[in-house]
Amino acid sequence: MSVEAQPGAHERPYSVRHEITQGALLILPAGLGMIPIGIAFGLLVVQSGLPWWMAPALSFFAYAGSLELLLITLITSLTPLVTIAAASFFVNFRHVFYAFNFPLKVVKNPFLKFYAMYSLTDEIFAVTVANPKGWTQPRVISAGAVLQICWVGGGLIGVLLSSFIPFQIRGLSFALCALFITLTLDACRTKQEIPSLLLGAAAFGLALLLLPSQPIFAAMIGFVATLAARYTIAVRLTRPLPAEMESDDAA
Repeated sequence: MSVEAQPGAHERPYSVRHEITQGALLILPAGLGMIPIGIAFGLLVVQSGLPWWMAPALSFFAYAGSLELLLITLITSLTPLVTIAAASFFVNFRHVFYAFNFPLKVVKNPFLKFYAMYSLTDEIFAVTVANPKGWTQPRVISAGAVLQICWVGGGLIGVLLSSFIPFQIRGLSFALCALFITLTLDACRTKQEIPSLLLGAAAFGLALLLLPSQPIFAAMIGFVATLAARYTIAVRLTRPLPAEMESDDAA
């Protein structure tokens, strides 16, 4: 069944089923990568002494892989709620900047728009940056849903496997960091992205020196500032000179 969207005369009609499939296919590589990380998360929950249901509960109410792994440490160490709230804010503050390039404007339904914001993670952002064109409402929603299913499913598999593993496994929390490195390399396939990669590395290096207590937050602020400066310089360099504009008008 095909449903034609007519938001404007310049847009072509699309099949909802086709767009859902395309969204699932675009996010599937990242989703498959999330399954083993979800397994590590589920194992970490049980091996930290928390009840098994904490894995799916955190995956629904605090849907952010890096934050969920951090919350395990904070919960098991009986960290005060104020500290947990502050840590959650700083860890997820980067999502504010993601919204500038995320194709949220194509989602018109209010409920689906809320889910699109809720399901905005590092992985789906990296996929939309690597594939900036062609996003529609069904494609965005299906991509977010498939990614969350893979993450929650991986966590449940990890919880199940924990009952068959009698010993502690070290280094499980590093799995998510490894995925971030892979996503970064995947988003920097061309030479045009090398300056952004270097600016990000420089911002993080300066953040470690100037604000070692909150390096991620400081690095994000510095990275956004350098990207804004780079964009401004690029616009000025490509802007035609007044003499050139007058010659074009005369022609």
